[in-house]
Amino acid sequence: MKATIQRVTKASVTVGEEQISSIGRGLCVLLGISVEDTQKDVDYMVRKILNLRLFEDENGRAWSRSVMDGGLEVLCVSQFTLQCLLKANKPDFHSAMPAELAQPFYNRMLEQMREAYQPQLIKDGQFGAKMQVLIQNDGPVTIQLESPTGPTDPKQLYKQEKQQQRKEKSRSKGPSESSREKAAPRSKADPSASSGADGDVSSEREP
Repeated sequence: MKATIQRVTKASVTVGEEQISSIGRGLCVLLGISVEDTQKDVDYMVRKILNLRLFEDENGRAWSRSVMDGGLEVLCVSQFTLQCLLKANKPDFHSAMPAELAQPFYNRMLEQMREAYQPQLIKDGQFGAKMQVLIQNDGPVTIQLESPTGPTDPKQLYKQEKQQQRKEKSRSKGPSESSREKAAPRSKADPSASSGADGDVSSEREP
C-alpha cells in the first residue's frame, strides 16, 4: 500500500458541482491499494497516518505533534494511480487492487481509522468517482509512505533492524579470517590440496 500524505491548512473533494467533503488543518492522504495488500498493511498505514509527527507543538517546536495530539482532521482519497508502473511512457495499473475488491478494503481501513481516533474527524472522497481534489499544502510538507512487505509487528521490525545493523557492522570490519583463508592461493607444492573440482579433501593433511 502506498500513500502520499500532505500537511494541509485545508482540503476538499468535489464531484461534479457538489463539494462532498472538506477539512481544515490536518492531513490529506492519497491512498493507493495494491493487489498484495492485507490486513497487516492496513494496520501499519492506520498507525502511521494517525501518529506521524508533522505538526509543531504549542511552543512552536517542529515535528512534535500528530493529528491525534492536536485533534486535527484527516481527509482520505482513494487513488489507484499511485500503484502505477511505467511501460515506456504509458502507465500500467495492473498492480492496483481491482475496484470490486479495493472498495470494501478501503472502507474497512476508514472504519479502522475512525475506531482508532475521533470518527467525525476522518473524512473521505467518493470511491471510483472522478473527483476534483483541492489541497492547500502547508509548508509544503509531503510524506511518501509505503507499507513494508515484511512483518509489521514492532518487536519483529525492531529485531530485523538490529540484525541489519549487525550485518552492516560485520561488512565494515572487512573479510573474516575464514574468508581470507579461502581467498589465499594454494601452494602448488602441496599435493594433498584439493582443486575443488571433485570435492575430494585428503584425510592425510596436517590439522
